[in-house]
Amino acid sequence: MKNFFIILITFGGLTTYAQIQKGIVVDSDGNPVENAYINNISSESHAHTNESGMFSIDKTVAGNVLKVNSLGFKKMNYTVSGSELRIVLDDDVFRLNEIVIQAKLSAMNVISKIDLQTTPVNSSQEILRKVPGLFIGQHAGGGKAEQLFLRGFDIDHGTDIAISVDGMPVNMVSHAHGQGYADLHFVIPETVEKIDFGKGTYFANKGDFATAGYVAFQTKDKIEKSSIGLEVGQFNTLRTVGLFNLLGNQKTQSAYIATEYILTDGPFDSPQNFNRINLLGKYSAILADNSKFSVLASRFSSRWNASGQIPQRLVDNGTISRFGSVDDTEGGSTSRTNVNASLSKPIDENTFVKANAFYSKYDFELYSNFTFFLEDPINGDQIRQKENRTIYGINAELNKKMKLNDVNVLMQYGIGFRADATKDTELSHTLNRRTTLQQIKLGDIDESNLFSYVNSEFSFGKLMINPAVRVDYFKFNYQDKLATDYKTQSESKVKISPKLNFIYSQNNNLQFYIKSGMGFHSNDTRVVVQNSGKQILPTAIGTDIGTIWKPFPKLIVNSALWYLYLEQEFVYVGDAGIIEPSGKSKRMGFDLGLRYQLNDWFYLDTDANYTYARSIDELKGQNYIPLAPDFTSTGGLSFQNLKGFSGGIHYRYLKSRPANEDNSIVAKGYFVSDFNINYKYKNISFGIAVDNLFDTKWNETQFATESRLKNELTSVEEIHFTPGTPFFMKGKITYTF
Repeated sequence: MKNFFIILITFGGLTTYAQIQKGIVVDSDGNPVENAYINNISSESHAHTNESGMFSIDKTVAGNVLKVNSLGFKKMNYTVSGSELRIVLDDDVFRLNEIVIQAKLSAMNVISKIDLQTTPVNSSQEILRKVPGLFIGQHAGGGKAEQLFLRGFDIDHGTDIAISVDGMPVNMVSHAHGQGYADLHFVIPETVEKIDFGKGTYFANKGDFATAGYVAFQTKDKIEKSSIGLEVGQFNTLRTVGLFNLLGNQKTQSAYIATEYILTDGPFDSPQNFNRINLLGKYSAILADNSKFSVLASRFSSRWNASGQIPQRLVDNGTISRFGSVDDTEGGSTSRTNVNASLSKPIDENTFVKANAFYSKYDFELYSNFTFFLEDPINGDQIRQKENRTIYGINAELNKKMKLNDVNVLMQYGIGFRADATKDTELSHTLNRRTTLQQIKLGDIDESNLFSYVNSEFSFGKLMINPAVRVDYFKFNYQDKLATDYKTQSESKVKISPKLNFIYSQNNNLQFYIKSGMGFHSNDTRVVVQNSGKQILPTAIGTDIGTIWKPFPKLIVNSALWYLYLEQEFVYVGDAGIIEPSGKSKRMGFDLGLRYQLNDWFYLDTDANYTYARSIDELKGQNYIPLAPDFTSTGGLSFQNLKGFSGGIHYRYLKSRPANEDNSIVAKGYFVSDFNINYKYKNISFGIAVDNLFDTKWNETQFATESRLKNELTSVEEIHFTPGTPFFMKGKITYTF
């Protein structure tokens, strides 16, 4: 233990290097290639490129031959001839047998890379579906953030999963609708380059909300060619998308603009009148010292109507159809403006620093009615949730590799902060969107989070040990504008989250791991000040035991047994303006995934996830966690580059699950299949996509809700649901130039 702390504190002065070659791996356009595998044929030493495409490999001298390969590129042998190596890889078809299972905590990212390569996304919803085991559901028109499900969590809109884009946080703390609200609709799917994900509490650089896991998206630094596309489908659906390369194919700098416009009425009896517009611009440059700088600016706005969640009893008695409504004045509008600047700078062949600074301006207004006439039998129970918010912050991380005796060491030191300021965060009882009957909550929120972490990796041959610790400081301020006297309510809290992970790599085709760590999600500021700062950062403790295995060159299998404990917390219910205790909970389960390449064109994928989720303090039979997924599965067959054709068929299955604590009300499961086919001729591509190919009747979201209709004397608690999309076909055409 004493030696361990000496390593942490004094690593800088104890490092020695011998016969080390440094270099960079890029593609034919000059873009850095991350996670390329470099192997010295003579000495058998190896290395991987970092985010900047840079690497350093020991036991390497002039004349040695390096074998270099990376997913989606042609293999090559490179003969060392100088001190600064620049290796250029040419594009190639995707081949699963070229995958190297890396000895790193985020090795599972290879799964998302495979899925993104074989089945590109064409909607913002499909982006999240690329995370194995993550299910989504929409229940308030197309403009509201999706409801999320992962590892036995009904995550609501993001309470237990941390989502970011280019290092910029997506989750909203102390949001008008719910804690952790994560609206990803500002992302144009064609601009997504990489999906980084991890399940559990094991990642030191992920803090608030990273309990069930995290998803980090990275946008493209450059696009090779410009393109414009048009999609037309049923239900008055129209989508246009354009990507425009502004600087041509320069080696050291690039710039592009991407835009997206969507219109649809949806399948509902009362049209959604949904519209959304996205605009994104990004400039990137590779500087003389191989530093990479980029700045991104984006604007997103959306407006829609919604039919809301309808009670099962009205559909059963024929009063309304599955696509009908009780209150079709629901809906809303939202917008977000982002600016994000990123820098990755090498200091030497073993050290680099990366940082990003971000600013967002966000507006949100949502009208909902879940209970109809339960609380107000005259005017109805419509509510308005509204806020305008400013977010700004910075993330910075220093990475340093070294060698102590024969132990390879990686040290990461991170620091950053995030500040959120909202003005007039509101919950009101309204009528027909226009009349405010009662202001239930109104106030200003200021919340800040400062954090730091130390993450280390010690490689002892085949074994890598990863101890880490993260420290977070939170400051919560709330001004209640409905209070008689002016007063700022304030609380602060410190959270320490240790992690310890073990990764054993038998070879490049077999890896075992044991992961453990503590994480948390913050509570809403209104909970914090009302509860005097107690139980405001509930601890999550997780453990994973798993393996990633390539039993055959064209087959990769991942599996994991896991457990997650979540501490007692008090939750702010944004729809009612009240605070409820949620209690302690435990979740355990098993994940299994397969990726198989039949040949150069056909790919098979499937994931299955089982979860046992229960409340700890409740009696048996009364301890179900409402809407917690029990069993889920996704999979399909896709093909690429088959005489100009590409496409595939995929399914998703969600088993029926308890909708309340005693399982007396059940949320029905579903099995839905989607299909798409595309053909490319020269610089024009044509495509047809079908959602719900077999026209299955399914419920996208479901809740056990107590409601009362205007003509009812008593209330009824039962399933209220938003219907899933029926058979939905759209055609598309894209011109590239």
